[in-house]
Amino acid sequence: MPTTTPDPRPLTGEPLALDLLNTRWMREGSLQDLLTDTAGLAVWLAANGLDGRFTADAATLRHVLRARDALKAAVDGPTAAGGATGDAATREAATAEVDAVLEHGRIRPTLTAEGPGERAEFADESWGPAWLAARDYLALLATAPDRIRGCAHEACVLHFFDTSRNGTRRWCSMAGCGNRAKASRHYARTKDA
Repeated sequence: MPTTTPDPRPLTGEPLALDLLNTRWMREGSLQDLLTDTAGLAVWLAANGLDGRFTADAATLRHVLRARDALKAAVDGPTAAGGATGDAATREAATAEVDAVLEHGRIRPTLTAEGPGERAEFADESWGPAWLAARDYLALLATAPDRIRGCAHEACVLHFFDTSRNGTRRWCSMAGCGNRAKASRHYARTKDA
């Protein structure tokens, strides 16, 4: 059953793994969280076209929260800041958490009328959205790991996949965080003058 509740998040439409991370955002200095209950989970599932396949219940919410924590540790971990080496134990723990989510599903090759295909399978369907987000993270790593970014604004917790031609995007939104940064720099220049 599709949800009619609007998605309150400031950044949507990112790849599934990053969209899951973006279920937490800052509003007026306060951390917001879409996934505090199954109603928020229903909004997230609908935003990603998963509401027809998965149920927004307590078990699914619990697994999605586990995946979000694992992905956050992997994306924001010690290697996230410009490729620094970081702490090996922390990297290994983050990798193990993502891998633990991935243990709950698999890809099954299929043959369809259109040709070869793949289908995700889960022993427990409540792991589906969490597994799909973790699997999407692997796809992003395989595509362009250096383009998985956190917003450069110091007060922003959002993530994005940089699809700009030259790979220099810094802000989750130029209209939001980018504009705030420009306004701050302008204020600092005019204040000093």
